[in-house]
Amino acid sequence: MTKTPVCVLGLGLIGGSLMRAAAAADREVFGYNRSVDGVQAARFDGFDATPHLDEALGHAQERNALVVLAVPAPALPILLGYVRDLAPNCPLTDVTSVKCAVLEEVQKVDLQANFVGGHPMTGTTRSGWSAGNKGLFVNSPWVISVDDHVDPDIFMTVTGLALDCGAVVVPARSDEHDAAAAAISHLPHLVAEAIAVTAAEIPLAFALAAGSFRDVTRVAATAPELVRAMCESNTEQVLAVLDRTIELLNQARTGLLSKGSVAELVDDGHAARARYDGFWRYDIAGIMVGEDNWRDALAAAGRAGGVIRSAPPGPGNPG
Repeated sequence: MTKTPVCVLGLGLIGGSLMRAAAAADREVFGYNRSVDGVQAARFDGFDATPHLDEALGHAQERNALVVLAVPAPALPILLGYVRDLAPNCPLTDVTSVKCAVLEEVQKVDLQANFVGGHPMTGTTRSGWSAGNKGLFVNSPWVISVDDHVDPDIFMTVTGLALDCGAVVVPARSDEHDAAAAAISHLPHLVAEAIAVTAAEIPLAFALAAGSFRDVTRVAATAPELVRAMCESNTEQVLAVLDRTIELLNQARTGLLSKGSVAELVDDGHAARARYDGFWRYDIAGIMVGEDNWRDALAAAGRAGGVIRSAPPGPGNPG
């Protein structure tokens, strides 16, 4: 079966890794990057890259390529305007860390019918083309949206790309993704920053810091503008998990002050971590993309821990 060409807009860590992984899967892939240095680095490595957005999108329109938005959320409104004007018929996805905010921007330019949101749940603290790695997505969850508007053909196209990159696909509603991402991605960044700041205020702390401090503050090394982009574009959900975390810490403080114990938080946290360690991802089966209620069925399966490891039955794949 012929694979859909891929046009990657933004060649940083995720976009650059996606370009490498798609090429390794024998896909036609080309891309755009605003930074000329990034473009030159990609070209040096043998990839088709340009600093001219109109050139990349014109080629995407000609090839009916899957356009992948791989830029920070603040850059999306400008980028989407160009997509609307230059590649309005292309299937469209993204690899941004929030889904509702991206969907809202897509709706503003009337490209909702072409769009299926995506979010590979992987990354490093490094950035730029040089940070890319074709193996970045292997065995990592890649969320693909199953909102009410999602077209089955485009869902299959985006799923095919994620699988080609070595990921396992987790179908999810955009709002549910954002609530989960706030807890397991955005909150850890803010907590890491707070711990790093607190330690920096104690003169001996860095001299004594070892594994625990290094592990818990690892993501504080992420570029601040990237952390701001993900947290500030998911404000409502981040506020909710921050409030819950502050509540738990205040309870621990009260227990330590009144009883000399933090047992409740420590015991509950240990048990929650054990649940994560034992979490089982089962293979989703028996759902045909495009059948009645397929979106609801996939969302329920993803919520329960189900993943897609190979192309599901649906358009282009009768099963």
